Amino acid sequence: MPRGKVHAYNLTMISRFHFDGVLPPDGEVPLPDAVSHHALRVLRLGDGEPLVLFDGSGVEVEARLVVRGKQGFALLGERNERSRESPLALILVQALASGDKMDWIVQKAVELGVARVIPLQAERSVLRLSGERAQKRQSHWQQVAISACEQCGRNVVPEVEPIQPLTAYLGASAGAHKLVLAPGGERPLAELPRPEAALHLMIGPEGGWTDAELETCRGAGAIALGLGPRILRTETAGLAAIAAMQARWGDL
Repeated sequence: MPRGKVHAYNLTMISRFHFDGVLPPDGEVPLPDAVSHHALRVLRLGDGEPLVLFDGSGVEVEARLVVRGKQGFALLGERNERSRESPLALILVQALASGDKMDWIVQKAVELGVARVIPLQAERSVLRLSGERAQKRQSHWQQVAISACEQCGRNVVPEVEPIQPLTAYLGASAGAHKLVLAPGGERPLAELPRPEAALHLMIGPEGGWTDAELETCRGAGAIALGLGPRILRTETAGLAAIAAMQARWGDL
């Protein structure tokens, strides 16, 4: 394919990559090492193939791959301000889950349109993280969010905040509209009015919230939300609630 003008193409059929930095208005840019490796060695893309870059600012750029030796470059073309963000500002406040469950939760929550993810250290969290281990895991989850944006077409990357205790979160979120998911919650989703501001959805760990934690949440203004008579796993509960909220108030 020629390396001249970059023409429009089917954006749903090509690879999307997050560009770590600010994309210039035109010209050619070297792909970050991780992106170059993924494009050339994993996806086996060839010289001149189309791709899309986004830098998190809300803009995506059509481009062509330029291969020089083992390094990939992008010849930039048309810039498109395509918003794929939900009109519902939804923040997932997720108590730490063990194994790879947190990866799954972050990935699917981003695909479903959450604006931010706040990991919490709850009393019954099996996973315990602090210091450098906590920072590394946060960075890993942020990369999971980036990869989810590459897959689902979002051009704004949700932030995964540092892990924090419940009390610290409640103190920092005073005044926010908070829903805490709990078996037997007194308010079903169908009875809640459309939120006028950002909505914080709080999900407990595998063992659920303790009674003391629920009372603390209620004391901080959180409404206990029920999702029906069945008890859902932590990796199911938040995603089910997000999908239901998007169907009611968002873009589904």
